[in-house]
Amino acid sequence: MSRKIIAVLSLGAALGLASPTLPAAAAVPAPPTLAPILSAVSPGVVNIAVEGTVASRPNPLMQDPFFRQFFGNGGGQEQPQTQKFQAVGSGVIVDAGNGYVLTNNHVVEHADKIVVRLKDRRELRAKLVGTDPQTDIAVLKIAAEHLTAVPVGQSGPLQVGDYVVALGDPFGVGQTATFGIVSALGRTGLGIEGYENFIQTDAAINPGNSGGALIGMDGKLIGINTAILTGGQGGGNVGIGFAIPIDMAKQVADQLIAHGKIERGQLGVQVTDLSPDTAKVMGLQIDSGALVSRVVRGSPADKAGIKAGDVVTALNDQTLEGSADLRNRIGLIAPGSTVKLSVIRKKEQKTVSVTIEKASAETASAAAGDQPVLEGVQLSSGKDGISVTAIERNSRAYRQGLRRGDVIVGADQQAVHSADQLSAILDQNEGEPLVLDIKRGDDQIVLVLQ
Repeated sequence: MSRKIIAVLSLGAALGLASPTLPAAAAVPAPPTLAPILSAVSPGVVNIAVEGTVASRPNPLMQDPFFRQFFGNGGGQEQPQTQKFQAVGSGVIVDAGNGYVLTNNHVVEHADKIVVRLKDRRELRAKLVGTDPQTDIAVLKIAAEHLTAVPVGQSGPLQVGDYVVALGDPFGVGQTATFGIVSALGRTGLGIEGYENFIQTDAAINPGNSGGALIGMDGKLIGINTAILTGGQGGGNVGIGFAIPIDMAKQVADQLIAHGKIERGQLGVQVTDLSPDTAKVMGLQIDSGALVSRVVRGSPADKAGIKAGDVVTALNDQTLEGSADLRNRIGLIAPGSTVKLSVIRKKEQKTVSVTIEKASAETASAAAGDQPVLEGVQLSSGKDGISVTAIERNSRAYRQGLRRGDVIVGADQQAVHSADQLSAILDQNEGEPLVLDIKRGDDQIVLVLQ
């Protein structure tokens, strides 16, 4: 019944007129709402305020003796340069009984004081249980009664198009819920973290949302909001946000709670994504996997018989999407564990058992005790050379100038067209600097990686 008819009937009743006989109105279904989900989980999403001290850059003028003679330099000694800071973020209570709160490492990094504010406005000092900068996960502990935990779900079954809700405290304005879908899965190569496997969503995520909750339609935690891409200087949302899958976050959190630190596993291989062109050249009827371009001598992979040119297609019977997938999953396996790798070698399927070792310089001591020069670099062979499809910001190659989008056309004065050629050159000159001829846009440059 429209509002106009209701108004007319009300006026007629007021004047004592008889109301017309109308058919009984059909029951109007309740409008769809997320209120029940938010009501259940929102008490478990918290605001985090931190205070701390960080090193600051010294005044460049004070490096000049001329200025120091007038303004002094602290009695002739260099004084440490520090500055205090304040920051805000979000967190998620995942264990009400023990008071454990999940958040991002970058929210609490360098913090001297951490205060958690609950939805009911209680403010609690938090203890830092442990952090893992490589995955950007941190665990806090608070002591309080009547806490509400957000039920922990699984990120593995997620599909692009699934509805999600992001909860957090953007810009410190107070708890805010935004709605969207899973835009993409398995995002890597963004240079945000060492281990990347992001859920991408268009649910609005803004500064201050870091460490907050990404919730599925079953009301369970499926991700920890971490980062955004922004096209402007204001740092606002443009519909591209990233969350750490809860499966990865929980593995890290469990280790931090148990040991206070992360002990990472290491396979000892350098891998690249298996491109369609490479698969065709190798005569393989597969479209995903990790191509082994190099095996570190004395590493677990070397001991297990893995060879350069092998294609790893599955880990413990779970299909691998590519090199980043392999690296992420190995990095979260406890040292001493034995894993099963499905490997294709010269079109023949093999199963190889590998005992994972603790990632350390000692493990790779047979390879100069150092990180392989192209560790953390994903490559794809093409007609024009070898394209850098992704590179980690904490890798040696990135620090020495290699960038995503570069095309390697030569190595040590030899033309290269495939990862196998580049691997052969690396093996021939093991321990020596690697001179790369790079095409970057319209420019030709030379990089020396060592």
